[in-house]
Amino acid sequence: MPARPAHRREPRDSWVSYLTRSPFLIAIAFAILAIVLILRSSPLPLSSFISSPSDAPTTPPLSPIPAAAAIASLISSARGRLAQLTSHLLHRASSSSFATMVVSPRYERELQVAELAVQRAAILTKRVFHEKAKGTVDKNDKSPVTIGDFGAQALIIAALQHNFPDDAIVAEEEAAQLREDAALRDTIWELVRSTALADADAERLLGGPIASVESMLDLIDKGNSAGGRAGRIWTIDPIDGTKGFLRGGQYAVCLGLMVDGDVKVGVLGCPNLPVDDAARLTADSGANQTDTEGHGVLLAAVQHHGAHSRALTAGALAGSKAIGMRALTDLATATFCESVEAAHSAHGDQAKISETLGITEPSVRMDSQAKYGSIARGAGDIYLRLPVKATYQEKIWDHAAGDLIVRESGGQVTDIYGKRLDFGAGRTLANNKGVVAAPAPVHGKVLAAVQEVLKIKS
Repeated sequence: MPARPAHRREPRDSWVSYLTRSPFLIAIAFAILAIVLILRSSPLPLSSFISSPSDAPTTPPLSPIPAAAAIASLISSARGRLAQLTSHLLHRASSSSFATMVVSPRYERELQVAELAVQRAAILTKRVFHEKAKGTVDKNDKSPVTIGDFGAQALIIAALQHNFPDDAIVAEEEAAQLREDAALRDTIWELVRSTALADADAERLLGGPIASVESMLDLIDKGNSAGGRAGRIWTIDPIDGTKGFLRGGQYAVCLGLMVDGDVKVGVLGCPNLPVDDAARLTADSGANQTDTEGHGVLLAAVQHHGAHSRALTAGALAGSKAIGMRALTDLATATFCESVEAAHSAHGDQAKISETLGITEPSVRMDSQAKYGSIARGAGDIYLRLPVKATYQEKIWDHAAGDLIVRESGGQVTDIYGKRLDFGAGRTLANNKGVVAAPAPVHGKVLAAVQEVLKIKS
């Protein structure tokens, strides 16, 4: 007769393991424990919390205790014990499924699709540079940028439509020009139809190739959302930093997801930034950085889940690693990032701000949201975009992804008045002027210097 299998005893701490799998149960446990701890910590007997007319005459009078002091004492005691319990539970949960649940972002699928879509679009932009733009003498010739913009936008929107067909999209380009210019349309279509990820599963997730020229044009035109504060809206800048792209400097493929006006997912594809997060910016980081070996990085973030980087590849996503802003103990050692073009940011004012803060390092000038990405990973420290024209309104696609990535890396991003960037006002940052991005511990000092130099009040 076969031996009966031994009854499997649950480990003594199985209730803790079960508890740590459910945030709802943890919340209930905390509430119960709070009540118990408050009662146990109270200098008053339990009966003093219950009012009953029948025992009023026989209950001896209590020593007078000021109500505010008693409440403060109870809260302080309970808070300390709850903090200890929280630390214990989180420590116990760190090797359990609860830790995975906390780290795993709510927008995990959106992040995966966004990173792969940006990676595929970056492949197209690199092809355009090497086949169309490299060696361009006339920097005013924008035809390579036009080709790259349309092609990258079509590929990104195709991936979004395949996975999230009900989402709205805010993008810069529309297809009217291509419907009239057959030669340009055919050039872009040839690039789009022949650009794909080398990994079959990754390409399949994005929906595979676009079906036809007409489908490509229709996809490009889907980026016409007015934006706003309601629903899910993607923002796309297919080539941010057009002159940087042409000169072989920094540019970025940018994609962000807003939900009810709040940025939830942000991805930057920076083909000419070094893969190494530890590589500090240098004076020539903004130019002559064409995507040679060791260059090309994806930077991404999900709200409340931190930010990471990974190498750009031609296929599946590479492994990722967490990024964070550099801890600044001395502002004098900070590195400023600013726009190359004086028309985009007031260089003279920035120099005065550097002097006010005692910064001795020279500023690094570079194009695109690569500036956001650089300070988020600690390659630089502070990014300023100071208003040049009072009437100019920044486009949301120029900032949405970078803003989130910096904030999730330990930074703070505001306008020159200290207000958070408002991405729900439409297609522009109509309620903001300028950008001040810095590590959170020093952002206040940087903002104060900005306001002093610009002679404004928050």
